[in-house]
Amino acid sequence: MGRKVLITGFEPFGQDTVNASWEAVRRLEDRIGDMEVTKLLIPTVFGAAGEKVLKAAKELQPDVILCVGQAGKRTSVTPEVVAINLRDASIEDNAGKRPCDESVVPGGPAAYFASVPVRKIVDSVKEGGISCMLSYSAGAYVCNDLFYTVRHFYEGTGTQVGFIHVPCLPEQGGDERSGMVLETTVEALRLAVGAL
Repeated sequence: MGRKVLITGFEPFGQDTVNASWEAVRRLEDRIGDMEVTKLLIPTVFGAAGEKVLKAAKELQPDVILCVGQAGKRTSVTPEVVAINLRDASIEDNAGKRPCDESVVPGGPAAYFASVPVRKIVDSVKEGGISCMLSYSAGAYVCNDLFYTVRHFYEGTGTQVGFIHVPCLPEQGGDERSGMVLETTVEALRLAVGAL
């Protein structure tokens, strides 16, 4: 019997009309190797993103939850090593919230390490000829909020949780964004799922 992965991507936020994470996630096949792939679009909203993922996961009972977000200034695919218990937004989320110095989970641990094999993912993506490296900061915006929320919920269980940041798409433009073409990002995620 194959294993199940729930993979998520975010809706556009800020000035963007697309989000590289969802554009790549939604193009993945429904099966990669022995992994049955379920794709989920989630809101770029503190709290609500995690709630939607946990609700879907309760029904699906996946072996792995892999969340994907876009990181505007990055040029490589970057699996995240750690999620921190902090909400500290530089811009409003899509519900107009801009938390400052708040806990994701009041009283929760300061941080969690990803429970997916991050180094194996990096090696697999790099072997595919795609720029990939570990990241030690998922920031303090909705991406980290989601990563921490889901990782906290599944602590001590058999469900693995991880987060990958991908570069913006070239058409998202801007001086500080070099971007990665969509087909390359999709292939990176395909390789990442294959490494799970």
